[in-house]
Amino acid sequence: MAVVIGVKFSSTGKVYYFDPDKRVLLKGEKVIVETARGIECGEVALENREVADDSIVQPLRKLIRIATEDDFKRIEENKEKEKKAFVACEKKIAEHKLDMKLVDVEYTFDNSKILFYFTSDGRVDFRELVKDLAGMFRTRIELRQIGVRDEAKLLGGLGICGRPFCCGSFLNGFQPVSIKMAKEQGLSLNPVKISGTCGRLMCCLKYEQEAYSDLLKTTPKVGAIVSVKEGKGVVTDVNLITQKLTIKLDKDPDAAPVICKADEVKVLKDGRISVNRKEIEELKNLEG
Repeated sequence: MAVVIGVKFSSTGKVYYFDPDKRVLLKGEKVIVETARGIECGEVALENREVADDSIVQPLRKLIRIATEDDFKRIEENKEKEKKAFVACEKKIAEHKLDMKLVDVEYTFDNSKILFYFTSDGRVDFRELVKDLAGMFRTRIELRQIGVRDEAKLLGGLGICGRPFCCGSFLNGFQPVSIKMAKEQGLSLNPVKISGTCGRLMCCLKYEQEAYSDLLKTTPKVGAIVSVKEGKGVVTDVNLITQKLTIKLDKDPDAAPVICKADEVKVLKDGRISVNRKEIEELKNLEG
């Protein structure tokens, strides 16, 4: 067992373990630590605790110090430098006529490296751009191509639900989301309704999927043949959340459908949920 603290470097970033060097730290404290990228300022997310040795990525780096006023001043100075670097890089991108969109610029705490994040539809030859930027800033330059979901996470914003983006507020990683999930959750396969601002399927489809999967195990699906007190019929609509079914009776198909709870019917033959090839082709650009 080893005593560690958990440190993260962004509000939704991963938590990394560090040796507290016999100091007791409180959640929320700013600390200076050494990372693979160099010296960085992070925030304590997990207070001192013991963890198993096999859960630690060796070598376990030690805490350098608790952040001081001078450290906070440097962070603010870096933010100003990042703004200027962003403008300078955009100008160079235009000069080289590169098909790329600059999203964000990040200085490492010790100014040993500047990271430029960009999006592009394809591969970009930015070797000349890197040379220009290195000449301007006299430090190591790294350009990272990111996806549109990463762009949304970095920039933030409000989703169609009116709340801040999940990726920018609490999700610390992206999970695969599929068209089948939207289908199983009874959503209209309208790109406007099932995609986020990034243009990809909404992340919430993934972390709500487990609840819908459980409900589907006990709820008749559309197309199921069921028996109710009024007679035999076919399920034409399902509301998984309320567990209400709309059933068209065989004996009087032109009459108003019967609405009843899922636990009030006897399933004679269940239906199936599937996504046909045409739907996949039309919406495949929303996945990933």
